[in-house]
Amino acid sequence: MAEPSIRNAKMEEVDALAQLWLDGWRDAHLSLLPVELARARTLESFRQRLRAALEDVRVVVDCEKPLGFALVSGDELYQFYVAAEGRGTGVAALLMQDCLARFVRDGFGTAWLACAIGNMRAARFYEKAGWRRVAVTTSLLETGEGTIALDVWRYEIALSTVT
Repeated sequence: MAEPSIRNAKMEEVDALAQLWLDGWRDAHLSLLPVELARARTLESFRQRLRAALEDVRVVVDCEKPLGFALVSGDELYQFYVAAEGRGTGVAALLMQDCLARFVRDGFGTAWLACAIGNMRAARFYEKAGWRRVAVTTSLLETGEGTIALDVWRYEIALSTVT
């Protein structure tokens, strides 16, 4: 692997990023979340969500191949996915540093994220990166079939601790 770099996502990457998201979502969430949510989380749904939020998506690439992406919405780390081939290579840490720098740049004192209850790989990563689990909250997830209420772990990080 060459030295990965981070940049804004491009429209022509939406298909590859949607596939990365679908694969990562299935890997991390399929056994943890309601079947009605799994039905709604299709490749096309991820494409649509990426297109709608593209200006807020950052991507880690190696030789122009996407290895991970993050979507930040205000003070929330809304989506964070790394391809299986990028795991354990430092890609996630690089992407997280970029996200935290964006929060600091935008003047937030604290950032937060929601993590599926039981997603232990993600939880360990977030905690290693300095995030603290502070609560169980309910996220309202919009799907084509309606809204699904889902209890999640809420993590926060004090950005004053970010170097």
